[in-house]
Amino acid sequence: MALREIIVLPDRKLRLVSKPVEKVTPAIRKLADDMFETMYAAPGIGLAAIQVAEPVRLITMDLAKRDENGETTPRPRVFINPEITSFSEETSVYEEGCLSIPEYYEEVERPARVRLRFTDLDGKVHEEDAEGLFATCIQHEIDHLNRGSSLKSLLVMAGPDPAIHVLATAKKDVVARDKRGHDG
Repeated sequence: MALREIIVLPDRKLRLVSKPVEKVTPAIRKLADDMFETMYAAPGIGLAAIQVAEPVRLITMDLAKRDENGETTPRPRVFINPEITSFSEETSVYEEGCLSIPEYYEEVERPARVRLRFTDLDGKVHEEDAEGLFATCIQHEIDHLNRGSSLKSLLVMAGPDPAIHVLATAKKDVVARDKRGHDG
């Protein structure tokens, strides 16, 4: 396993379109392992491959469960070519964060329940109902895959908070100056 760099806003690589995974290969398994290591180190609970500059439809997630003794049991899961096939009209609101917008959280309203189809690392196709945090997290990560996570879609998640927009613009300006090799 290897720790990978998480791409942050406003890096243009986040705009890449995520392509379907044609076959579960050793390279895809290694990518999933690397993504888990990266996600745990961040720390986060979900990561889309595009966030580590791999434009493929792959998500890692771990919604660890805590028992009555306070012990946490890891629950790592991999979702290849995930798609939402149906969703509830009922919605729920969760405070979401995004590893591509460090240290920023926003309340986001999404369908409370979704039906999900995906392939696992053994190449087996599954259909599963998701609700609660699982539904929220899988929708968030699929958003990364479906929209290429353009600056605009990430800023939509950021809502009206001008601080995020100022930070994104400032970082873009610094990167542009660095490429020119001077301050002006």
